[in-house]
Amino acid sequence: MNIIYLIDFNCPYSYIGLERLKKCCKKLGIDAEWEIKAFELEPSARKRPAMSTTERYCEKYGLSPEDASRKIREIEETALEEGLKINYKDMLLTSSKDALRLSKFCQNVHPEITLKLVEEIFYANMVKNENIADIKILSEIAISCGLKESEANKILENNYYNIEAYLDAEEAVSYGITATPCFILNHNGERLIIPGVFSTEEFENALKDMQSGEIEKKTFV
Repeated sequence: MNIIYLIDFNCPYSYIGLERLKKCCKKLGIDAEWEIKAFELEPSARKRPAMSTTERYCEKYGLSPEDASRKIREIEETALEEGLKINYKDMLLTSSKDALRLSKFCQNVHPEITLKLVEEIFYANMVKNENIADIKILSEIAISCGLKESEANKILENNYYNIEAYLDAEEAVSYGITATPCFILNHNGERLIIPGVFSTEEFENALKDMQSGEIEKKTFV
């Protein structure tokens, strides 16, 4: 089964959804081929100082600091149910552009370690609260996943894979996808698009239906 996942590293639901889907694949014995597509949620983050998630929720959704904090706690509790001890309240929202570029490079050249790289970037950002806009931090993550230092730095210090990441997002928007995460399951000529985060049970049922051929074929790209 091929699984395309559209994510942004500043999106906690991308992290949660990916973890749920991975667990379901493992439970059902599905040997999935994972393929990342980039979707930078907030390109404007490149041009503004880093801000806390509380500040951004207040600004973006018109919430009070108290309501924003409550919403963030709910997200952290949802993640914890999946074993993800995220510290979303202390995460600084910075540009995810370079992290997405690096992931696209890895998908193209080293697909066998891309999922591991993606998970490590999520962990650095949401659990350790490291600055994923810092190319030194991204380089260290890439090296820990098996990339050569020279290889990682060549991508990060230049503008490589910027177009590929941009085109991923443009392609998604053209098909009506405007947020992350989104998962596209492909199996035996059938395709299922899952926008947003399913519950673990819903993901499992979707995978079972794909395996049994009960999902009607749909289109994406």
